[in-house]
Amino acid sequence: MSIGTVQDLAGALRDGRRDPVDLVAEVFDRIDRHNDPALFIRSLRPRAEAEARAARERLRAGNPASLVDGVPLAWKDLFDLKGSVTTAGSIVLRDAAPATADAALVNAALRAGMVSVGAVNMTEFAYSGIGLNPHYGTPRNPCDPKIARAPGGSSSGCGAVVAAGIVPVAIGTDTGGSVRIPASFNGVVGFKTSTGHYPMKGVFPLARTLDTLGPLAQSVADCVLTDAALRGLAAPTVVAAPLDALDLVIPDRFMFDDLATAVASNFDAAVGRLTKAGVRVRAIALPELHEVSALMGRYGPFTSAEAMDVHKERLAGPEVTRIDPRVVRRIRMADAMSAVDLIRLTEGRLEWIARLNARLGNAILIAPTTPSVAMPIASLEADVEVFFHHNARTLRNTAIGNFLDWCGMSIPNGTDSDGMPTGFMMCAQHGQDRAMLAAGLAIEPLVRGES
Repeated sequence: MSIGTVQDLAGALRDGRRDPVDLVAEVFDRIDRHNDPALFIRSLRPRAEAEARAARERLRAGNPASLVDGVPLAWKDLFDLKGSVTTAGSIVLRDAAPATADAALVNAALRAGMVSVGAVNMTEFAYSGIGLNPHYGTPRNPCDPKIARAPGGSSSGCGAVVAAGIVPVAIGTDTGGSVRIPASFNGVVGFKTSTGHYPMKGVFPLARTLDTLGPLAQSVADCVLTDAALRGLAAPTVVAAPLDALDLVIPDRFMFDDLATAVASNFDAAVGRLTKAGVRVRAIALPELHEVSALMGRYGPFTSAEAMDVHKERLAGPEVTRIDPRVVRRIRMADAMSAVDLIRLTEGRLEWIARLNARLGNAILIAPTTPSVAMPIASLEADVEVFFHHNARTLRNTAIGNFLDWCGMSIPNGTDSDGMPTGFMMCAQHGQDRAMLAAGLAIEPLVRGES
């Protein structure tokens, strides 16, 4: 049973039905009972208890810091948390100096009265869509109690901690799908914001051009509430869009190649429910997506080039032997790139952003978030080539949105015969975050099959 949604907990805290201090105690009890040592890289119980006591005083005085005062949340271990070491899922940073200040977004959560309970696990240096971590262990995907399955990456702990019902919301990062993929694999909602939507200060980078931040939560409404609080708003300004005002487009091919049967059927069923409810859904030819993918293949990965800038000295020194070889291999893809390649990739990216945005306009592109459900991890750990095949396939639909600087969202839209979730992805051009959230509020019940 879940601890509750952001929306429900916020209301219960404001009207006195829940107490922030008791709620924090329940969170840590849930962490203990969940019994997954790979879920948190570090918990912050003393900090959480102090923040909960401060929230209790504000709420009892009738002076809440925000609508979500006292609501607990967890952070991907890329965010600086004052007094703690930010490891980025790596043992090479484990002995680094503790952060002297909270990351800007952590500080925004503190101002809103939200209670930070700890830093959850992730793929090392945020460079994988699968979520494996050989150093701290791989968090269990809570959706399968019998088979160890991929939690999705790189915000693996964020997806798992929300799906397990331990906290109502966790904040991750998304450079190629790292919010939306764990959301899809764990059956929760993930909101990838536009670049610049949130401040990046105090967040360990993967690729600064593509890095974005976003919440994983139980519902779109929870993402709306959390987003408003993190941006310092007194109340959310986003309301559900009228269904008949939405314009959803389905691109041909590319994002629909090689889909698992349940992924395809659940997407089609969701589209059928949307159409029946009066939502405009149209298929469009979008060969540009193939051309964008070809551009990335021709010149090399943007992410590898920028990750090499971050990690060049580590990869050239003795520390390289302590880094996951799968991560090293992906970063070293930059070795085959020339300065000319990077220039042409950068120029091509800007050109394709303009062209695709002109094609989409105010429409929202929809597609499956991932081509498959979460896969068992045994074969991924046993064979590196199997890992790279599944990693590339998992990232295919999401990564192109980062390259094109789109905002996006994943909403659960069903399960397969084993009960594993599938995800329904929405994409819109940069800066359309409020429109994305408004559309998500409107269509979530239909996408989930709840109405």
